[in-house]
Amino acid sequence: MKRKANNLLFATICLLLLVGLGAFAAVRQANRHVGGVIVSISNEFNNFFIGQREVTSLLTREGRDRLEGSNPDEVDLKALEARLKAHSFVKEAQVYRDLAGNLHADVRQSRPIARLVHADSRQDSYLDADGRQLPLSPLFTARVVPISRPGGVPLSARFFQDSVGTRYLDFLRYLDEKPFWRAQVAEVFVAPSGKISFTQQVGDQRVEFGFPDNISEKFAKLMVFYRQIPPVLGWDTYHRVNVEFKDQIICE
Repeated sequence: MKRKANNLLFATICLLLLVGLGAFAAVRQANRHVGGVIVSISNEFNNFFIGQREVTSLLTREGRDRLEGSNPDEVDLKALEARLKAHSFVKEAQVYRDLAGNLHADVRQSRPIARLVHADSRQDSYLDADGRQLPLSPLFTARVVPISRPGGVPLSARFFQDSVGTRYLDFLRYLDEKPFWRAQVAEVFVAPSGKISFTQQVGDQRVEFGFPDNISEKFAKLMVFYRQIPPVLGWDTYHRVNVEFKDQIICE
């Protein structure tokens, strides 16, 4: 019984020491001036729309607010996060301090999946996977599929945000997620009727896709065409391929 009591006492003392050390470290960190600013930008999709210089500029209001050497109570981490998230190409941001007093800014970029085409290319914009409109960037040009109405009439990001438009967003997401189709589809058009057609990088056939439903099945039919027709008859035999209708491939 005495041994158990001693063990319990020793464990209690160790726990109190750990709590005390943790509290001491927390107080010390809270009173430590900000050291360096460490920026980390997630680049999982090889986007380069925002760099370390731009993030640092946002954090410091273009150098007007100095962070290095600041007192901890002068640094509002939530406000810094909000400042980063206000940037069009920042999808997620987290700002925190480490035990050494350094300020960390971890940023995840927004990812475009299509380019909304205008008659004047300077008015073009991007569309991300959530249906948000993103501006063009002087730092980087994303290699994504252009989309418009026939004749170059532009589509707005609002088109993709209602219950009908999300089906078209699903179509663009499918293209973006499949490396073969992302490389093969050259330009997408949405007719006034709502039907989709697109041109291709290889082959001059215009593919008539129809409405954005049964997306994977329609692309599977198009893959059947690729595997069976051009290798036998050549790529220039047909100029129109329609996969709109169930269990049919129409070639003209």
